[in-house]
Amino acid sequence: MKQLLPLIAAMGLALSMGMGVAHAAEGAKTAQQSKMASCNKDAAGKKGDERKAFMKDCLSAKPAAAAPAATPSCDQAAAEKKLAGAAKASFVKKCMADAK
Repeated sequence: MKQLLPLIAAMGLALSMGMGVAHAAEGAKTAQQSKMASCNKDAAGKKGDERKAFMKDCLSAKPAAAAPAATPSCDQAAAEKKLAGAAKASFVKKCMADAK
């Protein structure tokens, strides 16, 4: 009995730690999950086949990094504003257009 109690306590601790790790992993989004969230946000108001086509194009699109290189000042300004994803791409595109 004395040997059984520490074993049960150790198993309980291991299980609770395992659940904590799994819960922490759920909070972190992968790049694909972030892209899906961004595309879903952009697809607001679209329905049916229009939405399906939009989501297909959006999810299969290359990352914004494949776009032409932005001037360092535009990239720095986007970083200062802590922009990412579609918001960053839009900001940098407008910044580059304004610079011309």
